[in-house]
Amino acid sequence: MKFILRILVAAAAIFGVAYLTGGSLLSVDEFWPTAVIAALVLGIANAVIKPIVHVLAFPITFLTLGLFALVINAGMLYLVAAIVPGFETVGFFQTVLAALIIAIVTGVGGKMVEKD
Repeated sequence: MKFILRILVAAAAIFGVAYLTGGSLLSVDEFWPTAVIAALVLGIANAVIKPIVHVLAFPITFLTLGLFALVINAGMLYLVAAIVPGFETVGFFQTVLAALIIAIVTGVGGKMVEKD
């Protein structure tokens, strides 16, 4: 049940970023099924691909004092945009900002789900 709630929090974060910014950071066609599928694919990419990329990019992340992790998060959003139809990124800096907002919202939402 917690997994489903976390996916819905991530979907709400993705859709919220797209809707509240008017599509200037991300573009999502609709909440169901596009944002939910994007959240599911993002969760899978973060669980499988992101740790491998973090290990390979550790020297760059170390040299930039951790700021390269934002670029890795944006890369995960680019990967989701390539896989999910109806989910599009706008530009590099906009995607980095969207990834930061989504990470903060899903982190806070995930902690709220775990408290139950």
